Amino acid sequence: MVKTGPLRVLVVDDSAYNRRNIADILSGSDEVEVVGKAGDGEEALRLALSLKPDVITLDLEMPKMDGFTFLRILMVRQPTPVIVVSSYSQKENVFKALELGAVDFVAKPSQRLAPDASLRREILQKVLLVRYLRPLAAVSQRNSAIPPLPRSTATPPVLSTPQPEQPSARSVANIAARFIVGIGSSTGGPTALLEILSRVPEKFAGAILIAQHMPEKFTRTFAERLDRKSAIRVSEAVDGDIVTARRAFICPGKMCMEAVVSQGPSGMGWNEIRLRVGPPSQHDRYIPSADRLLRSLAPVGSRAYGVILTGMGDDGVAGARAIRAGGGTIIAESEETAVVYGMPRAAVKAGVVNEVMGLPQIVDWVAQLS
Repeated sequence: MVKTGPLRVLVVDDSAYNRRNIADILSGSDEVEVVGKAGDGEEALRLALSLKPDVITLDLEMPKMDGFTFLRILMVRQPTPVIVVSSYSQKENVFKALELGAVDFVAKPSQRLAPDASLRREILQKVLLVRYLRPLAAVSQRNSAIPPLPRSTATPPVLSTPQPEQPSARSVANIAARFIVGIGSSTGGPTALLEILSRVPEKFAGAILIAQHMPEKFTRTFAERLDRKSAIRVSEAVDGDIVTARRAFICPGKMCMEAVVSQGPSGMGWNEIRLRVGPPSQHDRYIPSADRLLRSLAPVGSRAYGVILTGMGDDGVAGARAIRAGGGTIIAESEETAVVYGMPRAAVKAGVVNEVMGLPQIVDWVAQLS
């Protein structure tokens, strides 16, 4: 949808200082009207149900009713786009909130919202993005349509936080990947990626490489969360990582990731694939760059699969074109399930897509690759 008229926003934060700053940031735009402020979860729920705002900015740590309880009740009684405004120290909580229905988040350096120009710009941009969201009721139906996959008893327990680099208890055989799946995503992507990774079977014969638009310091926590919920190993990519079967890698925030393919003898595929992780170049319009990742998979040929999920913009189009030219396959998420139908739409419009699928179909399709 594209909403016309000013977006009506409810600001929720237990800090009066933060409420005032966020309201001032949003009120500076003619496209936004701040219709209410709340200092705790109970007041926020009452105002949300009575004012029916177009979007809510939400701090998760609140008295009387925390942000998680607020989200659970809100998404049942009155689904509303929620942008979480949370500190870097609450990374795990951000992903829990996204799984409960929040559409995106803004990371602040500390509990107090400093008047930083880039942060102010990001808050306004994330709120204005709500104009392009599909109705949240449809998003909820998208997620509920995906049945859970029976979990292996070998799935490891939650990793201890002080040592995120320790491998999980899950055994990882050093088996060459038979194919590579590259995924590009932005707004709405974390939840979609969770659905995909949680359904990938333990004996998955390929590897999955992911470029999700996300700030630095959050991608490692995101990878750890996916790892706990997946039957294959998921980790934040490190420069030089070897790409093998039963592995998934998340590009670190503020960096770009490419697959470096060492070709084998003619007709014999590749000898080895390693990851190159480094800072963006002046040509990278999005960071992490789905274009750069997908383009690097072109040498894999017919065993390269590109998936373009929900998100604003056109990241992934150039990379998808390269995969198609190399004989690979491109799948785009459908408008019916994409939270923001920007990246998939651009790929479809460019004519670089083999097939368009809803998220439940993409989940099944990836899980059944062999």
